[in-house]
Amino acid sequence: AYEDSGISLLDNGKFAQGLVGSDGAWGPYEFDPVGFSKYTELVPFFREAELKHGRIAMLAWLGLVVPDFVRIPGERYSFEAIPVAIDGHNKLNGAVGVNFQVLFWIAIVEFCCAKKVFEWNSIECAGDYGFGLAFFPKDEEGQRKMRMAELKNGRLAMIAFGGAISQAALTRHPFPWLY
Repeated sequence: AYEDSGISLLDNGKFAQGLVGSDGAWGPYEFDPVGFSKYTELVPFFREAELKHGRIAMLAWLGLVVPDFVRIPGERYSFEAIPVAIDGHNKLNGAVGVNFQVLFWIAIVEFCCAKKVFEWNSIECAGDYGFGLAFFPKDEEGQRKMRMAELKNGRLAMIAFGGAISQAALTRHPFPWLY
């Protein structure tokens, strides 16, 4: 399928094919300890995965912090029943319940996006599903800045969520986990 797509991903001599975010904050750093950037035909897939993981991490951070301040009405979901948001999974787990609904909607979204993931139209538009085009800048420089901002925020969110979930599990206190 990839060979028939007509996309040329020959090595253009740039690190990670010159993708937005492939350079360091202070110039060309070329950090790739595992060597993913040498697989030029998979660079769009790697970018797609990085964007998806970043977006999920941004939502996960929100989902970890918000339940410490706001809860769904009902005694089962109250602050007394679930004092720490990280315990919500074990308290609400059931054969058919909240977790099933979450997995169902994730499956629906993945099913809708699966075809787009394997099309690999171009390196530049990896991760673009056509949502939010009204908010996307029209000029090329604005688009580059927006892509860079999403990428950097996603990278930060992946690291931040790892630290936050570890801290929540270790301290067993609600956000901001200071005690």
